[in-house]
Amino acid sequence: MQISARRIDTTTIFDVIGDIDLANSPEIRKALLKEIKETKTPRVVMNLAKVRYIDSSGVASLVEGLKASRDAGTRFVLFGLSPAAREVLQLSRLLKIFEVHDTEEQALG
Repeated sequence: MQISARRIDTTTIFDVIGDIDLANSPEIRKALLKEIKETKTPRVVMNLAKVRYIDSSGVASLVEGLKASRDAGTRFVLFGLSPAAREVLQLSRLLKIFEVHDTEEQALG
């Protein structure tokens, strides 16, 4: 898995490539929580277009990011959900809990 961050104004966008599973979900969690709790970025956006697989620990990391952003009064947005990521969030009934957009432009709007 690769995760890279870029900033646009007051938004940090994390581009994730590969699998979000037990082996690397702590890396996602750490990056998200640092950005939300320490850096206090007003909007954190996750690009999941190139995520091939996500397991329950990956979902837990996303939920933890969402909870932290709600506690901090910031926005946590997902966009470009790959079919695998969309299916997992749909099956776990979390698709409606997250703010989800199809494109980066919509997520930043």
